[in-house]
Amino acid sequence: MTGYRHGAARIGLLMLDAGFARLPGDIGHPDTFAFPVTCRVVRGADPSRVVEGGGAGLLDAFVAEGRALARDGVDGIATSCGFLVAMQRELAAALPVPVATSALLLWGSIQATLPPGRRVGVLTFSAGALTARHLAAAGIPPDAPVEGFGDDSLFRAVYGDRGGVSDPAALEREAVAAALRLVGRHGDVAAILCECTNLPPHAAAIRAATGLPVHDAVGYVEAFARSLAPPRFGP
Repeated sequence: MTGYRHGAARIGLLMLDAGFARLPGDIGHPDTFAFPVTCRVVRGADPSRVVEGGGAGLLDAFVAEGRALARDGVDGIATSCGFLVAMQRELAAALPVPVATSALLLWGSIQATLPPGRRVGVLTFSAGALTARHLAAAGIPPDAPVEGFGDDSLFRAVYGDRGGVSDPAALEREAVAAALRLVGRHGDVAAILCECTNLPPHAAAIRAATGLPVHDAVGYVEAFARSLAPPRFGP
């Protein structure tokens, strides 16, 4: 009989400056991860400025908070918004610990699991705001299938921090509907990659509705943390 002992990586989480309620399973919910997470809010980095505004003028603030997390002793740093992939190279260069800004960075490894002629589809908070710059930063081709939430959706109202009242069942219906649009419009999609860190609470429902593998930020950060403190196997 062999034993298994979990590692104990400590992850730092750079959080957007937002006040919406987070569901269990959301990257920023305190009960989502089984390992220590230290959060720091990047003041002024509200969802609109990061998503629609492209994060203009915010790099120095993210670097400053990332360095503060490193001083606090974290082993690696993640973020609460997949659109921050646009800063991946700069943050990785500026910070003294590994950085995983976005689940979009998983695209290449997921694509490698699929047969010829099948593609990874991206489910995002806003398809219009996910530009070629974001895709290129993650190594995603510009013609990748992408689907998002409408500007008038509850999902955008809540997680865009525009005063929408969270309704978990309604949010899940919208998430499933967006995933079904993605696979309906792109018949070659064989796996779904969720850009938005608010989507993991709905991953099981998306999987059930589409029958496809669903990859998200929580799974990415869990694997990231495991790499920083691998479990020990032994007697």
